[in-house]
Amino acid sequence: MSSKITIIGAGSVGSTIAYTLSGMDITSEIVMIDINKEKVAGEVMDIEQGTCFRNPISIKAGEYEDAKDSDIVIITSGIARKPGQTRLELTQTNVNILKDITPEIVKAAPNAIYIIVSNPVDIMTYVFAKISGIPENRVIGSGTLLDTARLRFGLSEHFKVAQKNIHAYVFGEHGDTSFIPWTGVYISGASVDEYCELMQNIGKDVEKLDKEAMLKYVQKSGGQIIANKGATFYAVANAVCKLCEIVLSASDSIATVSSMMHGEYGIEDVCISTLTLVGPNGIQGKVPMRMNKEETAKLKASADALKAVIAQIEL
Repeated sequence: MSSKITIIGAGSVGSTIAYTLSGMDITSEIVMIDINKEKVAGEVMDIEQGTCFRNPISIKAGEYEDAKDSDIVIITSGIARKPGQTRLELTQTNVNILKDITPEIVKAAPNAIYIIVSNPVDIMTYVFAKISGIPENRVIGSGTLLDTARLRFGLSEHFKVAQKNIHAYVFGEHGDTSFIPWTGVYISGASVDEYCELMQNIGKDVEKLDKEAMLKYVQKSGGQIIANKGATFYAVANAVCKLCEIVLSASDSIATVSSMMHGEYGIEDVCISTLTLVGPNGIQGKVPMRMNKEETAKLKASADALKAVIAQIEL
């Protein structure tokens, strides 16, 4: 596929995204941009030396102007979250970095679809949408795509069933106010509780799911990985590369990405993750999901928590 993807930031996440993309057939050109010229040059050299095992691809360390004609720009720049630090504590520092980057990259690639990965991702997506001048349908935050992947993995481990048979989503902030709308969780067409009974009826040793424990697993996984190894980058890179694949595909897909709300579920003027139709033209709209009153209240509470942070930052 002849497409061009630019990645801003050559830290662990940006470099792993570039490496993962280099093994896929969705792009023919990757540009990496970072303030640390030696680091980005080393990352590019390391990645490109393994490309003889695939169809020809161009990977280069560049400047902002080299992003010209990019189909996708992925922004990963910012200070990484430290052990014990919340995503929201990063906010103003990373917002300031984004404010420096935005005019430069938008000037070079005004027609690209932008994928925001930097944390806190919902705030960063909101800031970019407000200051960039890029149409909102072309501004996509990675949102709870990773959280949703963690949920599906956790459910797969519990029920001993393939992840492809699980439809489950995490809504809200990519952070501590996220939640699982259990009314929309299905395994092979059955609700979680129904599936548990069905498996027990055919003699499978399946325990009833502890839903609170599953939410805690989803919310705390990132912090646990950071405590153990210092950073998270493999799973989020796979999530972002899948999002690139969706954007470059021939038809739309449903994904839990962060984007601007305009009255959906009674929520306005904040970027948050719900079911979203994404495809070659970016975001096509939100897909309403039936939720109970408690779940709708949790989504609004998550939006309010983000708005409270936005009110404190300098745009």
